Amino acid sequence: MIQRDLYLNRLIERMNNGSIKVITGIRRCGKSVLLFDIFGNYLLSSGVDENHIIKFAFDSEDDLELIGENLIDLATNKKKVDPHKFSAYIKSKVTDNDKYYLLLDEVQQLEAFETVLNGFLYKKNLDVYVTGSNSKFLSSDIVTEFRGRGDEVKVYPLSFREFYTARGGDKYEAWDEYHIFGGMPALFERKSDEQKSEYLQSLMSTVYLTDIVERNNVVYKDELDSIVDFLCSAIGSLANPKKISDTLKSIKGKSVSDVTTKNYLSYLTDAFLFSEAKRFDVKGKKYFGTPLKYYVADVGLRNARLNFRQTEENHIMENVIYNELRIRGYSVDVGIVETKETMVDGKRKTKQLEIDFVANKGNKKYYIQSAYEMPTEEKLQQEKRSLIKVNDSFKKIVVVKDNIRPQIDENGIVTIGLINFLLDENSLEI
Repeated sequence: MIQRDLYLNRLIERMNNGSIKVITGIRRCGKSVLLFDIFGNYLLSSGVDENHIIKFAFDSEDDLELIGENLIDLATNKKKVDPHKFSAYIKSKVTDNDKYYLLLDEVQQLEAFETVLNGFLYKKNLDVYVTGSNSKFLSSDIVTEFRGRGDEVKVYPLSFREFYTARGGDKYEAWDEYHIFGGMPALFERKSDEQKSEYLQSLMSTVYLTDIVERNNVVYKDELDSIVDFLCSAIGSLANPKKISDTLKSIKGKSVSDVTTKNYLSYLTDAFLFSEAKRFDVKGKKYFGTPLKYYVADVGLRNARLNFRQTEENHIMENVIYNELRIRGYSVDVGIVETKETMVDGKRKTKQLEIDFVANKGNKKYYIQSAYEMPTEEKLQQEKRSLIKVNDSFKKIVVVKDNIRPQIDENGIVTIGLINFLLDENSLEI
């Protein structure tokens, strides 16, 4: 079993806090294993009686039969699980006043699940943990649906550190594999490159996109496919609905309105398949409306979607760094630094310099540049220029592909190698 200690610790920190612990994330990223196996085993090892750990998966035929439901009938009739049957089952399992831990997988398959879970909040001896894979479990919905008593734990595909811990061997060979196939946990069950490729392509087409189409009643599936292809091809590039619509029209001859494109983008981010990074004016302390940058939840899925034709390591490296920051619990923006420059004719012109990532968590802030190669001093100074212009006391870091030990220059800017940055959980503190 692949250990997910980061997420296990986040669940442990939230035990018995009076809230519903909601585990969110892209489908097949390991939420169920985290909840039932890793966290369940932790409860047992910490002395919780097995009878006081109630596990129920709403997509399990065996579990549904316990409450008189049938998985095939539910699917055929497009029905959800009867909440009365489920509530009666839970009541039958809670037989004393000691603490019970209720672990529920894919709870959105339960009819009126919000009402049922809110009812559990009044049971003082119930500590509730649930997983969900769709937009019902976005942060804003958790606050609304659970009356401010929903506590979200976001789970991502394997980070490079998790991947390397499970894989072992040479860390540079591990990176070569990771930046192509990504970190979906089930890849460890596939031995050949062909099997891995087929699995990732199947996930994209038959799981994620089919789920989005069915859940949102998408009419123009081809257009959704084209938007996904655009986002995968343009990782790390600025985009907005109009730009995407114009590109689809000019390249593929598809006329997709800005409104439709905007809706489809929201479906893709609601399903945790892509994330938005907004542009932030570092000095002006304000956000720009558009354009934004989009990053994919897993680079292997992205590569598979493009049939492994566009595996430019610089863009993939940037996406991996973005995901790593999110995994570590940071909110991540694209930084913009406006500076005045004197032109040849003596006039002064405002120029915008970009910082790849501005990472924030509490009172911590980091400015981070992703630089695949810095073959010359001129290139090095170019990458550092926007960081120098920020002129504040927060740490500034340049991550490079080269295998170098952390270095600090006269401006206090840290340069660190990618592998060291990803494997050291404290690399931001160097």
